[in-house]
Amino acid sequence: MTTQPQPLSPMKTGVRGLCPRCGQGHLFEGFMKLKLKCEACGLDNGFADPATGTAFFVNCFTFILVAVVVSAWIEIAMSPSLWVHILVSLPIVLMACVLPLRPLKGWLVNSQFFYKTRRGKIPSGYAAPETATPGADKV
Repeated sequence: MTTQPQPLSPMKTGVRGLCPRCGQGHLFEGFMKLKLKCEACGLDNGFADPATGTAFFVNCFTFILVAVVVSAWIEIAMSPSLWVHILVSLPIVLMACVLPLRPLKGWLVNSQFFYKTRRGKIPSGYAAPETATPGADKV
C-alpha cells in the first residue's frame, strides 16, 4: 500500500526558499527571480504567480511601521537635522523593506502550491450581471 507524502508547510519551506514539493531544491535563482524548475524533484514553477503581493505586504506593514514609527519617533524625541535622518532612518527603512521580500515571496509561492491555487478563468460568452438599474444615472 502506497502512502502519499505529507504536504510540506509553506511557512517552513517558503521562508527558507525551498521547493514546495520536496523541500530539498532551491526556489530562487537570484535574489527574487524564481527558478523555472526544482533541481531536486523537477517541479515546474510555472504555477507560481505571486505578482506584486510581496511588495504589497512589505509596504503595508513593514514600511509603514518603520517609516512612521521609527522616523517619527526620532524626529519627535531628538529633532535632529536632515543628515541624521538620512544616515539613520534611511538605512533602517531600506533594510526593513528589502530583507523580508525574499522570505515573503517564498511563502506566497509555496502557499499557492500547498493550497493548489490556479489562475482564474472567465468562461467564453460570460456576460457580467447588471449592477445598477438601467437609467438610474438619469435622475
